[in-house]
Amino acid sequence: MKTVVEKERSLNVASFCDVAVAGGGIAGIAAALAAARHGAKTLLIEKSWLLGGLATSGLVTIYLPLCDGRGRQLSFGIAEELLRLSISLGCEDRYPAAWLDGEGDRTKERFLTQFNAQVFAILCEQLLIKEGVEILYGASVCAVRTENGAITHLVTESKSGREAVKIKCAVDCTGDADVCRLAGEKTAAYARGNVLASWYYFSGPDGYKLKMLGAAESVDKGAKEKEKPHYAALDARELSEMTVLSHKTLLDDFKKDGGVRKDHALATVATIPQVRMTRRLSGAFTMDEADAHKSFADSVGMFGDWRKRGPAFELPFGTLHGEMIKNLAAAGRCISVTDALWDVTRVIPVCAVSGQAAGTAAATFSDFTRADIPALQSALEKDGVKLKL
Repeated sequence: MKTVVEKERSLNVASFCDVAVAGGGIAGIAAALAAARHGAKTLLIEKSWLLGGLATSGLVTIYLPLCDGRGRQLSFGIAEELLRLSISLGCEDRYPAAWLDGEGDRTKERFLTQFNAQVFAILCEQLLIKEGVEILYGASVCAVRTENGAITHLVTESKSGREAVKIKCAVDCTGDADVCRLAGEKTAAYARGNVLASWYYFSGPDGYKLKMLGAAESVDKGAKEKEKPHYAALDARELSEMTVLSHKTLLDDFKKDGGVRKDHALATVATIPQVRMTRRLSGAFTMDEADAHKSFADSVGMFGDWRKRGPAFELPFGTLHGEMIKNLAAAGRCISVTDALWDVTRVIPVCAVSGQAAGTAAATFSDFTRADIPALQSALEKDGVKLKL
């Protein structure tokens, strides 16, 4: 393969912040909120022009459970705050009355809801601005500068060109552990790959509806599913191929009921690839599905299993940082977990829990490998997070 040498150039240091959060999905929103609320000058870098990531631009508009399925709430703090925000102007479906209004049986109704993507994205934007977070849209982190095992600058690519941002701490909420990879932190790729998903919204005689087309929530391990193409989703050309096929698949499905009419319209399609597990941090501790109901001395929150009732997990801080880059944390679907647990931790509630923990830590410490865990836990508890099962 031929190579081209890029000309060396000096970059302007466009700004300084205490905490830079890369990725404006649910984890990034939670991390930025937490950091700002703890007094850090916070910058949220988002490559698209809408917050929420897969939850909004990806149309995965189901806020999965905050509970264990047996009547006990596990995820609190910003995880619950964002759920309430998502339906503060009304919900599309599955209003959690038993949990929010005290009407119903919590053991039968799980603490989840279905929200409107665009409304939720704008509400999150307004909340972040209110809390003093600077949002940089249309920008990707394309390089980092490190010294003595710490990131000193993030390099962004945007309409302004390439610029450097001087930072104290970074939180990787890219979903693909992009900052971890660029910084030289250890990472691991998802072995199985992603099956095609083509969720979309349509309007019809029964109103505005979500069509969940394809394996967007979990990978079926059956024989038919194994025969389908799987995408690692870490290559631009592969992602482009996947997106083209996704568009064709959803349009073919929409056309089954005819073309565009007053009572049949294609309303919204995903504007980012609907992939779930790609690359993650290989952290100080790697959590597994077998760690359900275990107690961890460095727990920074709790979460359940959206797929079934019963399992409950404490989230160890060691899953959020590595051992090579001391001022870099990860949150969201790229935290350090095994393939078996990845399908559980990639979803909205866990993204919010891990994001709040990472953002709080980033506002408090400059070396996550030597963090004062009791102090971090005390701060989280004051912010309404429950840590122990």
